[in-house]
Amino acid sequence: MRISTKKLQELAIFTTVVTGAGVGTMYYLLQKRFSGSEYHRLALQKLEACSLAMESLGAPPLKVYNLRLTDRQNQVDQHWAQIKIPVRGSKSGGYVYASSRRDAADNRWSLKQAVLKLREGQIIDLLNEKAQTDEALEGGEWD
Repeated sequence: MRISTKKLQELAIFTTVVTGAGVGTMYYLLQKRFSGSEYHRLALQKLEACSLAMESLGAPPLKVYNLRLTDRQNQVDQHWAQIKIPVRGSKSGGYVYASSRRDAADNRWSLKQAVLKLREGQIIDLLNEKAQTDEALEGGEWD
């Protein structure tokens, strides 16, 4: 049985479209799951509560971007989460580095480390509301 070249081209295009839609849907659902998680929400709440960080960013308005799923610094399992959230205000942008642990007793996440690293290199400890040097990331759980 012979299949025409035109039919093979149509099949290739259809397969490409279906695969692309599936990958796009999976990416969207993963991003939605991350942004709706308690450890993500806790980190952003700390950022928004820190007046020094918000002033340094030029926020509000604060723009929060999707996590880069291929970034090795984003690691999550059942009991521990380490994420790097891209953020931007009207003055500057940077990343919120947050580490959280899940308490086995009450099944809730608690923030252990949260720092904002601005593009200019300044690091703001969101838990203590003070500016620091690059050692803030090295002293925590970041590899």
